[in-house]
Amino acid sequence: MALRRTVTDSGTTGSGGSPGGGPAAAAAVRLRAEGTAARRTGKQRPLPFLHRPGVVPALVRLLVLLVALAATVLFAVVLARATLVPQPGSRGLVHANLRPGSTLELYLDRPAVREAVKQVGGNLLLGAPFGILLPLLSRRVGGLLRVTLLTAVTMVLVECAQAVLVPGRAFDIDDVLLNTAGAVLLHLVAGRRIGRALHRAPHAADRPRAG
Repeated sequence: MALRRTVTDSGTTGSGGSPGGGPAAAAAVRLRAEGTAARRTGKQRPLPFLHRPGVVPALVRLLVLLVALAATVLFAVVLARATLVPQPGSRGLVHANLRPGSTLELYLDRPAVREAVKQVGGNLLLGAPFGILLPLLSRRVGGLLRVTLLTAVTMVLVECAQAVLVPGRAFDIDDVLLNTAGAVLLHLVAGRRIGRALHRAPHAADRPRAG
């Protein structure tokens, strides 16, 4: 019985008779607790203005969203006027292009540099607003992959509508690629930052804990 009691006591007491591993273990536990408390109570970076609670930041966010919606409607009108206007004089001269790079080579091979810049730059500018408008409207569709996919799908639908409904227009895959490239470029330059400034990402402390 004495031997069994000695083994039991050695499992619950450390050197010096202190429970839980002795003074060293107790000091380690205390240091960890103090470190955790310091991290919790430490200074945090202030939230950006648009992420702060309050009436003024909320009104500014609402105003930005309303401007984004108005810009989206305006862009839709410009897009329709630029792509869905009939061109009777081109009937029989235009043909569908399903081979990427074919029309782009035609643009770049033109002797007039101004005309090539107009065609390529115009298609880039036509899709560029997607790079900012999508991150402004929603954080969920503001990522690079979703901006790329949504722009490409929208432009494919526009090109299909041109080919079916508009005389003198035809589907061109290079226009879709240039439109999408314009959206991606503007998103990388400004759209991503603007979206993050407006929409607050969920904080780790706000997420539900597992278990």
